[in-house]
Formats: sequence, structure tokens, C-alpha cells
Amino acid sequence: MSPASALVMLHAAVALFGFAALFGKWLPLSPTEIVLGRTLIGAACLALVAMVRERRLRSPDVGLAINGVLLAIHWVSFFVAVQVASVAIGLLGYASFPAFVMLLEHRAADGRHRRIEWITVVLVTCGLLLMVPRFSWSERAVHGLTWGVVSGFTFAWLAVRNRRRLAHRSASDLAMWQNAFAALGLIVLFIARPRPIAMPTAHDIGLLIVLGAVCTALSHTMFIASMKRLSTHVASVVAGLEPVYGIALAALLLHEIPDARTLAGGALIVAATIVASRASA
Repeated sequence: MSPASALVMLHAAVALFGFAALFGKWLPLSPTEIVLGRTLIGAACLALVAMVRERRLRSPDVGLAINGVLLAIHWVSFFVAVQVASVAIGLLGYASFPAFVMLLEHRAADGRHRRIEWITVVLVTCGLLLMVPRFSWSERAVHGLTWGVVSGFTFAWLAVRNRRRLAHRSASDLAMWQNAFAALGLIVLFIARPRPIAMPTAHDIGLLIVLGAVCTALSHTMFIASMKRLSTHVASVVAGLEPVYGIALAALLLHEIPDARTLAGGALIVAATIVASRASA
């Protein structure tokens, strides 16, 4: 795969990630129920593809189990952000991801690299603060942004861990086991804390299949595979465009139009991704 093809694949994956946010509004289920369905279907699809292509999946290890937990936390917190606030708030909170990648991959680098790291963090922080009308947990924007930032941090951590594992495992192998362990973790959570589970309708099941097969199995594999040819920072820059794709789709399909504060804060966060891209270059 050439770097250009990897970049196209990465953009397609990120567009599907943005599209996935809309399911938080379409599905009348809790975030944990949505993610359980998403990860179960995603893992099953990836395992089926491996069988059809006669590729043997390698045995999992503790590291993949940790990745699965991170994936579950990332998606649950993301859908919480979307449901308590809006698609735009959830996506822009998650878009803090590039700043966390830079901090997690921090090296004892030269002064220029340190300055770029801090510029990125400052831009992201200012963007998030600008979107908050007033600092109160009762504010839906504050609530949503907090969960969105949790989603961004856990995704950044997962991306850094995956980057190190791609030398030893295929992208589909990583994606399958991470989805499987995420589903297993959520099942254990439901068993440990029994609560009524909403029974999905046929329409809900159809949406979960699209979410699990297309926006999870396919997009997750494409994202990880693209990182074989691209750096984590490049991946984080393109992933920072997820709000652009997601907000545009939400405006088109949900008629959710973000206000001026949200757009201004989002512009600063996108600017942070540009700074990060210069650093990766």
C-alpha cells in the first residue's frame, strides 16, 4: 500500500467514524447497550472475514485485553457525550485526541518540538473553553465536553498502543480482538451490575448491524491498517477532521446546526490538528 492510498483509506475511516456519532441519536438505547451491540457485531464480522480469507487469528494476550477495555471506555464515553449534548459537542470533545497523542508520545526532544506540543495543547484547551457558555455541571455543553475529552484521551492511548503492535499483528487481528474484549468487558459489567436491558426493535437491530459492520469492523480495520504507512501524528491529524465530517452529516441528516461558540471553538481545535501535522512532517 502506498502512502497516498493509506491516506485515502484513513480519510474514509475517519468519515465513517464521524457517521457513527449519528447512531447515538438514532438508537433509543443507552451508550453501554449501543457499544455492546456495536462491538459484538464488529468482532463477529471481523472473525467471519478472517475465516473466509482463511487467515488464522493469533491468540490474544493481556495487552489486547487492555486495548479492548480502552476501546469500550472510548466508545461509551463518546456516545454519552453525543446523547447528553449534541453530535458536534461530542465530536469536538473527542477531537482533543491529537493533543493527547503528542503528550503520550512525548520524548526528550528539542525545544522546537516541546513548543509545538504546548501550542497544540493550548489551542485545544482554548477551543474547548470557548464552547462552554458557563462552567456548571448542569450545563449540557460542559457535561458533553467532559465525556468527549475522556473519549479523546482513551482513543489517543489506544492509537499509541496499536502503533507499537502493528509490527507483530495484522490490522484485522487487532481490531477483532479489541472489539471482542470490549464486548466481553461490557457483558461482565452488565452481569456485575444487573439492570434492565432495552430490547431492540428490528429497526434498532438493523442500525446496530450497520454501526457494527460498516462503522466499526470496516472503519476500525482501515484506520489501523493505514497506520502501517503513516505515523501516529498523521493519523491523529486526519482523525481531527472527524468533527468536520460528523457535523456536516449531522446538519444534513439530523438538522443539528452548531451555534457560533461551538464553531469558533471547533476552529481552534482544527487549528491544533494543523499544528500537529506540521510537527509530524
